[in-house]
Amino acid sequence: MAHEVRSIEDARALEGVEVGVSDWIVVDQDRIDRFAKATDDYQWIHVDPERAAQELDTGATIAHGYLTLSLIPGATEEFVRMPTLKRAINWGLNKVRFSNMVVCPSRVRVRTTVLQARARLGGIQMTCRHRVEIEGQKKPACTAETLALYMI
Repeated sequence: MAHEVRSIEDARALEGVEVGVSDWIVVDQDRIDRFAKATDDYQWIHVDPERAAQELDTGATIAHGYLTLSLIPGATEEFVRMPTLKRAINWGLNKVRFSNMVVCPSRVRVRTTVLQARARLGGIQMTCRHRVEIEGQKKPACTAETLALYMI
């Protein structure tokens, strides 16, 4: 169920609310390889399954931390709907921690809570905390505080 925001008051009503948990997202070698190609980050721990099987404690490659972080926007876009949205702009990050490796293959999902909503530049700036969870693991892959500006 998506939350609807049409005003700053609607956004402020979501402060402290867990607004959603995404569906599971598969992180397999194909996704990791495509991210490596997009970012020119070909470190062997991500893209060499044979070497990883021999040299890493995980026995398999691991996803890039920034790949894990980059899954947040797509995973969470359905949590809050803004019917009058003109544009959304990533404003930045307050805090990001990569606390657990995403071993290939894995499934992850994103759990999101709105921390703050403020009027800014004629729109709404929202700060959200995201927890990227790994299926079967207690420790998250990533926690991140994001800021976005929504022009409605």
